[in-house]
Amino acid sequence: MTPGGAPDGLAEEGDRRPADSAGPRILGRPARAARLIAAGLGQSMDLRRWKVLLAVRSRLGVRRVRDAFVPILTAALTAGLAYFVSGELLGHDLPLFAPVAAWIALGHTADRQLRRVAELGAGATVGVWLGEIFVQLFGTGAVQIGSVLVLSAVLAKFLDRGVLLTTQAGTQSIVIVALPTSMIADGALGRWSDALVGAALALLVTAVLPVNVIRRPRRLARAALGETAAVLATLARGLRTGDAQLAADALAQGRGSQPTLDAWASAVRSARELVRVNPALRSDRGTIAELSRACTLADRAMRNTRVVSRRSVVAIEEDGPSPEIAAHVDTLADAMRSLAAALGRGDPPEHARGQLVAVAGELAPERYAEQGWRQQTLVSLLRSLAVDALQISGMSQSQANGQLAED
Repeated sequence: MTPGGAPDGLAEEGDRRPADSAGPRILGRPARAARLIAAGLGQSMDLRRWKVLLAVRSRLGVRRVRDAFVPILTAALTAGLAYFVSGELLGHDLPLFAPVAAWIALGHTADRQLRRVAELGAGATVGVWLGEIFVQLFGTGAVQIGSVLVLSAVLAKFLDRGVLLTTQAGTQSIVIVALPTSMIADGALGRWSDALVGAALALLVTAVLPVNVIRRPRRLARAALGETAAVLATLARGLRTGDAQLAADALAQGRGSQPTLDAWASAVRSARELVRVNPALRSDRGTIAELSRACTLADRAMRNTRVVSRRSVVAIEEDGPSPEIAAHVDTLADAMRSLAAALGRGDPPEHARGQLVAVAGELAPERYAEQGWRQQTLVSLLRSLAVDALQISGMSQSQANGQLAED
């Protein structure tokens, strides 16, 4: 609820100003704001918002391809090597499951954990082994597929608690039982040995390749905070020019950027697991803990940014441009860009912290009393955003709150 009692800024005031020649246009503003907010939230899209989302998704897609290219190339080369080893060195005909097991085990992301690769490889191998034995004894068919699924899942659960092992064991056993019997060659356990070759090579590649658990979380930290800076920059232009469409664009940008924050959180979780089980990475635990804290705060900052954008649509529609508030939002955008660069490189974010301290000291809602409660609401929301950003820079919550201008 807004201070005036309106629900979340969508149908704010029916505007109690005296009716005049501009009355119909004024009365239409809340409805226009509601439409813009709905478009920004994706509840009712228009062409402009589709373009904004397409630009965001394209940028994120290029970034995902760039980040995943080396892992994909590594998995593809390992799969080819597995096929060569099983076919040329071991003399197996059509060693299909060697590259399949290698590709499944390695996957196509940089979040490769030794245990996860082992689970996937073991699951593929167990599934192929059990499927081959089952086909030799009972043949193929619908009943056989259901039966082998039960057996493979029970065996996988007995061997290990991992979900991935059970899933892969069931999947590969289905493939084997569903294959034509003419493809079951090289003896009763020919395909099993192919899967074992692929799984072993995947495990070897994971163990041998150097692991830098910090690089990917830092890269995603830079990307996520850069997206927040971009949203704030768009919002600042809207507030400065009085263009509510730009504020709605910022809302759409913020919504479309959420996958980057989710990817950062996933990378941090993966890194946290690796440093916990790998003694060689013990020295990275502190850095990962800091990046994990920053990730949580960055997600909160993006949510606050979306709230500010949403309220700004109504504020612009009702009150027009807000150049002074736009200047504060611009400073926050610059600080976020600086913060993104510092976290990405692992440098102390001194410059960003200085900018944030300066803007936090200017965010006093009572200074905007004459401009109306909508402006005061925006300033109050920016205070929360500034506190989040200051905490990302390394301050505690109490220290960050201490930088705010007194009400």
